Amino acid sequence: MYFFITQLSLCDILLTTDIVPTLLITVLYGGSSVSLIGCLLQLSFFIMSQTSECLLLSLMSYDRYLAICYPLRYNAIMNHMFCVLSVSVTWFIAFIIALSYVIPMCYLYYCGPHIIDHFYCDLEPILQLSCSDTSKIHIQILIISVVNGFCPFIVIVLSYMYIVITIMKIPSNTGRHKAFSTCSSHLIVVSMLYGTLFIVYLFPTRGQSLTLSKVLSLIYTMLTPLLNPFIYTLRNKDFKEALHKLYIF
Repeated sequence: MYFFITQLSLCDILLTTDIVPTLLITVLYGGSSVSLIGCLLQLSFFIMSQTSECLLLSLMSYDRYLAICYPLRYNAIMNHMFCVLSVSVTWFIAFIIALSYVIPMCYLYYCGPHIIDHFYCDLEPILQLSCSDTSKIHIQILIISVVNGFCPFIVIVLSYMYIVITIMKIPSNTGRHKAFSTCSSHLIVVSMLYGTLFIVYLFPTRGQSLTLSKVLSLIYTMLTPLLNPFIYTLRNKDFKEALHKLYIF
């Protein structure tokens, strides 16, 4: 779990480094300028970080599933080789998906006005600037987004279904509470991330106001990375003990 949390932290660092500078310039100076290549690079890093986070959250749910449902086999399955290999595959998939989004957009023709009414280069605002036919790209993006969004989500749901069934079989209330507490931080992060992603990207954009879309985007681009360290550390017993020792000395 700690190994996966370090990778999740890397995702958050990549996301905030990619988005926050543009947001600050926009807020302080009322707008910012960026080249098309820079805009597509920002979009690619954004997609890669979000894809990696979704896949990592599914890996973390599988980690909790093994720890609670098969504790005696946990160390044999969730060994160092499996962790390194699974994380490497996660970043590779995220990189390929980012390329599959961005490369087709490089061949579009963009006509004026070259103004994105958003605080970063997101998919739909960029496509709206194109004079080319974007119907095929929209279909491609929809298919990739559904597969990329729902597959990790299904893994998370199935993992927690088995976790809940296993926990309910524990006879003592103390044992059930201890088992649930190991999953609470992960569930909070999953709820925040997937809740906003589903609303922004899976519901029709015409049914949303532009202001609502921006506010929801702020949740998963800034608020979630900000809260993740607090969620995973303040509820962690090892971290509290280390902080207590640091305070004493």
